[in-house]
Amino acid sequence: MKTLYLISGTMGVGKTAVGQQLKKELPNSVFLDGDWCWDANPFLVTEETKTMVLNNICYLLNNFLHCSAYENIIFCWVMHEQSIIDGIVSRLDIGNCRIKKISLLIDEENLRRRLGADIENGIRTTDVIARSVARLPMYQVLDTLKIDTSNKSVREIVNEVKAF
Repeated sequence: MKTLYLISGTMGVGKTAVGQQLKKELPNSVFLDGDWCWDANPFLVTEETKTMVLNNICYLLNNFLHCSAYENIIFCWVMHEQSIIDGIVSRLDIGNCRIKKISLLIDEENLRRRLGADIENGIRTTDVIARSVARLPMYQVLDTLKIDTSNKSVREIVNEVKAF
């Protein structure tokens, strides 16, 4: 039986780092960061582009689910509303698959510190802090396992995900 890990969280919480480490530790695994399906310049958020990115994500995840080489499929993205998670899952062929839905949480102080470091390194722009902080409460109400990443290493977080 395959396992699909759906990892949600606000920007800067550590989704990509955790997903990449899980890929290394879980047998026969593949990792998809939803941002890779929407890496454009300019980055436009319209009904057309939102539909396109969801089509891209579901297409790739279904291909991974159908591929006999993969036992563990790891997907991360900013899924701050239950409807996003449910919409993706409803379009997947999950007949022979268990789904582990996880939200990575963080306190505001640690989030500001992490994003500030990314801004200093030119990875993110300053507007990301307000958007990320505003979304923090949204993850509390999702139907997911909650893992607090504040003051934890990637190793500690991955161990919690694997124990789920």
